[in-house]
Amino acid sequence: MNRIPLILDGDPGHDDAIAWVLAAADPVFDIRAITTVAGNQTLDKVTLNARKIASLLNLDVPIARGREVPLLSELIIAPGYHGMSGLDGPSLPEPKREEEEMNAVSLMANVLEESEEKVTIVATGPQTNVASLLLSHPELKEKISLISTMGGGLRNGNWTSAAEFNILVDPEAAYIEYHSGVPLQMCGLDVTEKAMIYPEEWEKIREIDNPVAKTVAAWLDFFFIHLKQLGWQGATLHDPCSILSLSHPEIFAIQDCYVDVELKGEYCRGMTYVDGHHVLGKKNNCKAVMDVDREKFVELLIEARESFGGNHE
Repeated sequence: MNRIPLILDGDPGHDDAIAWVLAAADPVFDIRAITTVAGNQTLDKVTLNARKIASLLNLDVPIARGREVPLLSELIIAPGYHGMSGLDGPSLPEPKREEEEMNAVSLMANVLEESEEKVTIVATGPQTNVASLLLSHPELKEKISLISTMGGGLRNGNWTSAAEFNILVDPEAAYIEYHSGVPLQMCGLDVTEKAMIYPEEWEKIREIDNPVAKTVAAWLDFFFIHLKQLGWQGATLHDPCSILSLSHPEIFAIQDCYVDVELKGEYCRGMTYVDGHHVLGKKNNCKAVMDVDREKFVELLIEARESFGGNHE
């Protein structure tokens, strides 16, 4: 089996954490490094979360922290969704591995330089680290097979009417990424708000007799508290789409398109604009994931937890 070398870059975050569980559970992925970026919470908090997640999953890979703030903006965080720790809910094992002394961009560059195969970057937070890599190491673009992102939305936002959170936190970084020429796959709100799991479904995860499954169910319990207050009937699993669309593209609808990022405007900063009618005359620059078979998506979530051992109680 040809495994996919991965760098996991994110700001965990409940849905980031669940995405990383999916990546660790699937033998098709070869996780080479974890890098963290400020977003859902401050950099110190999300980096500690990443180290604890790696401990839970027995992932012995290098972990490095990225920038504490976006390229040009002030940092926005989301404690309403993820709590004061950025990953509130169940207690997690203490980290087993120290952070790398090098920063996230240096670690990413090292992984790319040392890999014989092209590497996929899965970026589930603001795109600050990825943009910094592209700016500082343009010679390594050819070593990137794909950047799979969670961010944006071609029809709506969720932090403002126009902008999705990850893009709004650092729109300049996203702009650099979308204009880099590197193959890009975008899991925006168009698909991620359909990738929902309902409480009765994550009870099936809780029944699986292993620590990872029980932790995931408890993460979903906490994540759903705020979503329920907003009127959602289940938990929207944004970041797992960036993993499952790589390993199981057959359950997703994906289209080629041209997407740009709005950097100005009092109300539209951070908007991801799709040239759906080709009026700009520009070549497609990304694959936009637009729909998902929700039932199969949930089945894969449950199967992934079973891979960590144990039986249904």
